[in-house]
Amino acid sequence: MQALLFNFNGRIRRQQWWLATLGVVIVAMVILAICSMLMKNGGVLMYIGGVIELVVIVAYIWALLALQVKRWHDRDKSWVWIFIAFIPVIGGLWALIECGFLDGTPGPNKFGPSPKGLTGPAPIAPAAT
Repeated sequence: MQALLFNFNGRIRRQQWWLATLGVVIVAMVILAICSMLMKNGGVLMYIGGVIELVVIVAYIWALLALQVKRWHDRDKSWVWIFIAFIPVIGGLWALIECGFLDGTPGPNKFGPSPKGLTGPAPIAPAAT
């Protein structure tokens, strides 16, 4: 789990990306909601809640970046492609389609072996005569 969420090397499948992204978002939102309740009480709890909130936000961003980079790697693209999401309107949609709906490179690529366990592209069947 730690390698999945905090390591930027390797490749992951679409299913792993979707499940891990949804899991990270849900866990972070629950923890941030609890921290928000702690901070409403004031006093020492306010500071503790604020520190926990800061740590959760940093871990949340780090985990989502790691997942995104590994998904771009599966598409045989560099980590730099994460910046496409900053293009207004079309960028986020493009990133979602590429990472969430398009299949990765079959077989190994420069970022590692296939997360599906494939060793190379599927053989081409001979043409029927």
